[in-house]
Amino acid sequence: MMDQRSFSAAQRFLLSSKRYWTTTLYRELCEEYRARCGPGREPKSVTQVAEIVEDLTLYRYFAWLERHLQRMKYSGRYGLVRYYDQHRDQYAATLEADTKAAPMLELNPNLKLPSYYTSVDIHCHPGGVWSDELAGFVYEHGARTTTPLLGRAHEDLHTRFADHIATQGTPDSILDMGCGFGKSTRPFVARFGDAQIEGVDRSEPCLRVAAQHAHDRTANNLQYRQRNAEESGYDDASFDLVTSTMLLHELPVKDMNAVFEEAYRVLEPGGRMVHLDFYHFPDAFARFLHYGHGRRNNEPFMQPLAELDLPRTLRKKGFANIEIAPFRESEGVDLDAREAWRFPWTVISATKPKQRKAARLRQ
Repeated sequence: MMDQRSFSAAQRFLLSSKRYWTTTLYRELCEEYRARCGPGREPKSVTQVAEIVEDLTLYRYFAWLERHLQRMKYSGRYGLVRYYDQHRDQYAATLEADTKAAPMLELNPNLKLPSYYTSVDIHCHPGGVWSDELAGFVYEHGARTTTPLLGRAHEDLHTRFADHIATQGTPDSILDMGCGFGKSTRPFVARFGDAQIEGVDRSEPCLRVAAQHAHDRTANNLQYRQRNAEESGYDDASFDLVTSTMLLHELPVKDMNAVFEEAYRVLEPGGRMVHLDFYHFPDAFARFLHYGHGRRNNEPFMQPLAELDLPRTLRKKGFANIEIAPFRESEGVDLDAREAWRFPWTVISATKPKQRKAARLRQ
């Protein structure tokens, strides 16, 4: 059996390698790209960037390292999946005990999971986040190194998002779509103590971990439910805030549209929809790398989201006051600098009008 010391050392090595990829290797790739382009001659399209970059040895190394560091984090001799499998009895026992004691968890063993969700090992996580009882532990552990530059401040990303929402008002009822293991939901519980908060997700293993975290600080205002975001089962006009964090890019465009429609349905008139996802790109080079990241990280819907005309889409759904703006995941981030590779964090917000404009009568 893998011992804790060897496992921790291997995971630290992978994290250090990812920091090197995120900083040093990324900066060198940017410099070589600029040199190839020439001063003031950077292309405006992804296709043009690809023609310049794809045959660079440095880019091929950058892409290879991105893919295989992610793969090795989950798989292989010191991967997360193997570690938790070898400690299955220990984690399964604590999970079952905490789940039974958690009144805020509602599971649905008959929930139908769509094929796009079950057919791809998302994030290079073998079996995805749904197929194994310990998948929630594996996903939570893996998420700690998704953005290595944030380090211990990784939780700040979600706290900053909750704080951003608070600048627009204090909600009374919140629906957190695609809440996973509760990392996106917990800051809302802390920030909006008087609000009724509902978190929904398809993954039973992730929801069990979310409930485990909430068990020691059980709040009457928190409920986790195993449901689909696009068919949440709530009544019309049930919430004054609908939100998600890194959900939209996990959905095919058809299902993403269904999520927007569901958000509109369950929002009270005047309510807000606010998503944190990946959409704003400073230039074509950043967009090119993001599209590659989607392929290398087994996330096939990143590019379709990035190419979607979101303002037009949301207007067609009936939303108003549409705002799409870059988001700083930590203090001091320069959104346009090429000092380190980063996700194109973006806040996508809109409101449901308090009332529809009356249609003009035909003369």
